[in-house]
Amino acid sequence: MNKAQSAEELKLKSSFESIQVVLAGERYRDRLDFPLAFWTLPSDRRLPLSLLDYPLRRVIQAEFKELARTPGIGQKKLASLVLLLERAAKDTPPTIPISVAEQPAPVPTPTEDFRPVDASGRFDPSLVSEALWQQWKETVVLHELDEERLGRLAPSLVELPTVIWEVPLSTYIPQTLQQIRHLRTHGEKRVRVILEVFFVAHEMLKQAGRHSRIAVRLAPSFVQPLERRFLEVLGRTFPPTLESLREDLIMPMVEQLELDVSAEVLHLAKGRLGIDGPVIPVRQQSRILGVTRARIYQLLEECERVMAVRWPEGRRYFNELQGRLERECQDSATKEFFESAYELFFPRNYERVEAVLRHA
Repeated sequence: MNKAQSAEELKLKSSFESIQVVLAGERYRDRLDFPLAFWTLPSDRRLPLSLLDYPLRRVIQAEFKELARTPGIGQKKLASLVLLLERAAKDTPPTIPISVAEQPAPVPTPTEDFRPVDASGRFDPSLVSEALWQQWKETVVLHELDEERLGRLAPSLVELPTVIWEVPLSTYIPQTLQQIRHLRTHGEKRVRVILEVFFVAHEMLKQAGRHSRIAVRLAPSFVQPLERRFLEVLGRTFPPTLESLREDLIMPMVEQLELDVSAEVLHLAKGRLGIDGPVIPVRQQSRILGVTRARIYQLLEECERVMAVRWPEGRRYFNELQGRLERECQDSATKEFFESAYELFFPRNYERVEAVLRHA
């Protein structure tokens, strides 16, 4: 047993001294004043708690035997210590250390970029450290995305509570990861989506520098090709056909709904547009589901809320195309289909809907 322990201690000592030499290098000077706790993760166990407040500089300047003699620090906690030091050599630190904000901000040195994803490539919030979180926040601020809304950039609105669809990213920038995880109403699911929004923004922009005359625009993937199609249609000398209107302009929006609304709402939306068959009026939909018409309208309003956060600019494109169809299109079926889509995604006749809600 003693031999096994001695061998394990030698391995830990060797690992510690190896990473100690690495972190003592010039390229890692920009993180030496950060507390060791900066590289901890929520999933970490057996952390060397008595050392977490130590700045990295103090840890790597200590001798292994000195740390091993620290009360409450055994082999498992020493192994966790080595793991934290290895992370410190991978994560790019923030420009302003949270513990030494009064000192001049060092310039971060690019290092290997750690991606918090599991074996299947899915985002894993338990792998996010304070160092990564601070790095992501800096990217958002650098590219002036801090007033962008969470719902605009979320991978799926189904996983994001509607109450924070309109919340700007700036709400979370002043807070540490630990503070966010302790916010009221912010459970594991909500925190996961918030972190993933920042992660996606960072991944898209981490190699994009700032330029005084060129800016990067982040938007849901369906937006830019859809806007190009609208401009193409509006630039033609003839109005769009029903088939072109349906396939080129409306179907990309319906496909986005598949990511952002429940199966029930998607089914109702397709019925209103006649996507999978004939158009189904609201009265008939209410009879089929055994609910009031008011309830059908309430469910369909989800489509409007999705577009309001995903593509608020879309209302302008619809307004322009509506004017074009009124002036030039003679096909009633094309006009009716467009009006149905307009009312679904960017409704204007609120009085009618409110009247139905009052009297249903």
